[in-house]
Amino acid sequence: MPLIEVKLMEEAFTLPPKNEIGSGPTDATSSVQLEDMCTLGWTDLEGVTSEDWELGGLSMTSEALRALIAGE
Repeated sequence: MPLIEVKLMEEAFTLPPKNEIGSGPTDATSSVQLEDMCTLGWTDLEGVTSEDWELGGLSMTSEALRALIAGE
C-alpha cells in the first residue's frame, strides 16, 4: 500500500481544494494493480507555514502563491 506525502502552504488552500488535491494521488496509485500490492493508497496532506515555504530561493507568502496560481 503506497503512502504519498503532499506538503501544502496551510494558509493558501481551503478544505475543498485540499480534498481534491488529496484525491488525485490516491486515485492514481489505487488505479495501478500490482500482483503483490493492495490497491488502496494513502495520501498525507501536511500544512507548511508560509514562513517555511520557498520557491526558487525566494520566500513565498500565501498571497504570492494565490497570485501565482491566478496567473498574475
